Amino acid sequence: MPRRRIATAAFAALLGLFAAGHAGAQQPEAVLNVYNWSDYIDPYAVAQFQKETGIRVRYDVFDSLETLEGKLSAGRSGYDIIVPTSEPTFSRLARAGALKPLDRAKIPNWGKQDPALLRQVESSDPGNRFGAIYLYGTVGLGIRADRVRELLPDAPTDSLDLLMKPENARRLARCGIAVMDSATDVLPTLLKWLGRNPSSTEPQDLRAAEDALTAIRPHVRAITASGNILDALANGEYCVAMTYSGDVIQAQARAREAKRGVEIGYVAPKEGAQLWFDMLAIPADAPNPEAAHRFIDFLLQPAVMAGITNHVRYPNGVPEARPMVDPAVRNDPNVYLSPEMLARTFTLTPLTPAAERARSRSWSRFKAGR
Repeated sequence: MPRRRIATAAFAALLGLFAAGHAGAQQPEAVLNVYNWSDYIDPYAVAQFQKETGIRVRYDVFDSLETLEGKLSAGRSGYDIIVPTSEPTFSRLARAGALKPLDRAKIPNWGKQDPALLRQVESSDPGNRFGAIYLYGTVGLGIRADRVRELLPDAPTDSLDLLMKPENARRLARCGIAVMDSATDVLPTLLKWLGRNPSSTEPQDLRAAEDALTAIRPHVRAITASGNILDALANGEYCVAMTYSGDVIQAQARAREAKRGVEIGYVAPKEGAQLWFDMLAIPADAPNPEAAHRFIDFLLQPAVMAGITNHVRYPNGVPEARPMVDPAVRNDPNVYLSPEMLARTFTLTPLTPAAERARSRSWSRFKAGR
């Protein structure tokens, strides 16, 4: 999901130093071109892949699904591995023939993935033909718990009521409310809260979600990218923000490191949280699909996935990795949901272009305050 920031220069320097040292011993046999979200991998995993395989990694980052789709739609992107989110981008690319079906014979670690999560992804990828699960998370609320309790002592901190009831939003507006700028994530979450089909684009359902958003619009300070919300939460600038679970957990860690008394929490709505997946996929015109398959197989190793989760604080889809995840991360119910909460999550189904346009129009009206 679009939400992360990175010390890109430092990452590139690490890989460059490794590549230089390795090249002195032997020339890399191939190049792997990776296009991933920023700040969304353990750099040491990439360095270890290079060391073990001799394949040099060129690693580029994007900050939005629109940027990724633009690269792929132009053709000949030059990338071997991309990391699209299950809905809408991954499913749309698969339907358009822009992805190469995975050869599972070249991915011995395929079976390390959680079968239950793979079944969830099938709503976007029937038969799990085009992608392996990289990381996943939910959509909910990041809260500055101390300020919320101060302004709303009886706050329903297990529910979207905290934000979506106008009387609550009005009282919390003093300490800052933000909503991430993502129709794909926000509108389905609100439809679930309203007791409707989260994937619906029926006019009456979209109108109900839009009306609910319009009711709190006067109290919303910002509708912005999730990466901006992450930083602002960590700095104490907002006390309630609808965004991605991993961003809130990263903001929580940053706030603790800063030791400025900012207390950040996450609310996975009891009404049901949207479950999203970021997928490892191979473009149909990938210049080096063999190296791409090797990279996917490498990443699905439990120890590698555990290192990635420890670094970025998003859960992975490899159950054997969990014992190797730092206790503070693996025992956090907002990272690894309880079976009860996981049972209440939902995934989205692909939309037609007309339905996507209808959702976008509804979102634009909310942003404009109309």
